[in-house]
Amino acid sequence: MSFFIKKLIKYSFIFLITINLLLSKALAEPITNEGNFSITNENKTGTGVAFNPSGTKMYVVGIDTSGSNASIAQYSLSEPFNVKTSVLDENLVISAKESRPQGIKFSADGLKVLVLGTTGDGVDVWDLTAPYDITTLTLANTTFTSIGGNPRGFDFNNDGTKMFVLQLAELQEYSLSTPFDPSTKGTAKTLSITAISRSFTQGFAFNSDGKKMYVTRGKQANSDSNSLNTITEYDLTESFDISSASSNGAYISSYTAHEQIGGVTFNNTGSKLYYINFNAADEVRQFSLSCTYGVVTCTDPTSDKDDVASVQAQTAAAKEIMQHTTYPVLNRMEWLRRNKDNSNLTNQNVKLQFSNEILASLSNLIMPTSLTSNNTLAAVLQSGNWSTWSEGTVSVGKVGDTLTSSAKNINSSAITVGADRKDSDERMYGVALRLGNDDIDFGNVKNSLDMNAVSLTLYESRLLGEDKFIDNLIGIGSFKTDIVNAVGFGSTDAKRDGKQIFTSSKIRQTFEKNKVNFTPNIKLDLGYTNLSDYEEEGSANLKFDDQYIGTIITSLGGAVDSSSNFKNGTFKPYFEFDYFADMSPSSEQKISYISDASSTYTLKRINSSTHNLKSKLGFDYLTNKGWNITSNYQRTQSKGSSYSDGLFFGASYKSRRDIEYAMSLEENKAILDYKKNVNGFDITVGSNYTLMSTIPDYGANFSLSSKF
Repeated sequence: MSFFIKKLIKYSFIFLITINLLLSKALAEPITNEGNFSITNENKTGTGVAFNPSGTKMYVVGIDTSGSNASIAQYSLSEPFNVKTSVLDENLVISAKESRPQGIKFSADGLKVLVLGTTGDGVDVWDLTAPYDITTLTLANTTFTSIGGNPRGFDFNNDGTKMFVLQLAELQEYSLSTPFDPSTKGTAKTLSITAISRSFTQGFAFNSDGKKMYVTRGKQANSDSNSLNTITEYDLTESFDISSASSNGAYISSYTAHEQIGGVTFNNTGSKLYYINFNAADEVRQFSLSCTYGVVTCTDPTSDKDDVASVQAQTAAAKEIMQHTTYPVLNRMEWLRRNKDNSNLTNQNVKLQFSNEILASLSNLIMPTSLTSNNTLAAVLQSGNWSTWSEGTVSVGKVGDTLTSSAKNINSSAITVGADRKDSDERMYGVALRLGNDDIDFGNVKNSLDMNAVSLTLYESRLLGEDKFIDNLIGIGSFKTDIVNAVGFGSTDAKRDGKQIFTSSKIRQTFEKNKVNFTPNIKLDLGYTNLSDYEEEGSANLKFDDQYIGTIITSLGGAVDSSSNFKNGTFKPYFEFDYFADMSPSSEQKISYISDASSTYTLKRINSSTHNLKSKLGFDYLTNKGWNITSNYQRTQSKGSSYSDGLFFGASYKSRRDIEYAMSLEENKAILDYKKNVNGFDITVGSNYTLMSTIPDYGANFSLSSKF
């Protein structure tokens, strides 16, 4: 065969390989080089690279041509994950144990360093006395495990129960009975890696959640085509399960000379890529990625459990704000109905809530002290005076981890103040203002939402007939959210605004028989929320479009109460029950990368219908000497095993000398108030003490007021 024919065959082969890679979504340059760091003084030929979790240490393994100077080089980085700031700490020669190292990894706690090598074709393991510090390594104290074949790269899943070894033509997956201990490996599961002439596999790595993996290939000689320098990306439908892997194409290096791609790794957020050039230059190359782990394609944020949890938490919190705004107003009307003949209108409660794995807390919680008029309700309504009230809420909840979303811990608190009166048309109307805060933590790191909300509600209760009422309200609200999505030392933060409008109607009728009142009701809640678009600021930036949330909640229930007069007072037990269904339409959230707005991802079906049963058992006890004691127990049972429990208690005292004493518990603060009416003026002296604080927090207050 002539020289010309040989050349023609060679270049035709290279051309076909290139076309194949391009058809497999190969990209010209999805990454940007940020600089290189030379390792020629420590390793003549670098093969593997790794970092500690904070990015303040870098480790490079390599060999020289003689095979007598193989080493682990440890560097300190003055700027985390910036290789250009590297300064050598130690260059530990390991030739006595491994003369041809191919890769380096650490256990999750940093107390084991593992080196893969072709000397014996296995893994050496050393114990460290200080995490991620190879200067504490004793060279002789190694444990060696044979793998066989011709291993070139390796990695572990996050907890070290799986080890993955890259051979020249296949990838092996081993289960480890002891984390990060190769000697406890089981039988290998294999995935074929297509061999390419004049190119050989050299590096291997996963992304943080095990849904992507990367295999590097380096050309054999400088004279070979640079299209043989590639990083192949694989998508996995199951985390860290190579049997679910499929090729997603390859990145082809843009460097034309003196480059052979070796070991590969990422920073802790997936925003930077590093690989070894083990040709004549011998350097660590650092690249910024246009999106998280985006060597070939961007990671779909709708498959990231923390991103999904963030969107779901924002959606649920927006609906909760709407619901918790309506409850105090409706509770006010029910309380007035039960106590219409009460001379003490102080409606305060101390509530302790215990909630399991459901996001929504459907109960109103703490109702702190409300010192109101000395007149009876009948007198207030007849005179047209305003009656004031307040109600506070505190809730704690948790939603467990699911296949698509991270676990969430929810802490909510709010205060609602209102005023109402009755006009001549047998109608009571009023206004209420709510200030609230929701603090939601989600995921395995410090991801959080901090929402501050304010709502204004107008309400009325209208008589439709004898003992039949319709309760209506309409309100508007707005809230601001601080969003933090943290992963290791990298994080993003953002701010998002929300606006909402809502309405609720409740029809109720009271039937009385033998001093027992039965009040059935039917209720409909409607609402609309608009969440603004926002962009993350930080290491891995996403853009979220406007989100629109519709709310449709129906309920059917009733209340039973009675009144018994005793020598010392009046006892009023009551029982309430409701079935309600959340039939809100599904909401969608569109997400894109700021650096790649051409690709849009949509998280669908954020809302889903839920069905719940709520019951409440309680009593009001009013003594002839001015004491008003109220307590109830509430359970909300969702479909399945989810439920929430609430225990409520409150007490107030009003003397016949126009003196009123009241105590309450607001969040973690105990409050005691003393009030006396003198010539039409209310004089109030109060004190407060924080129950659970490392810093002493207590005080007193004085106020002078008059009715309007």
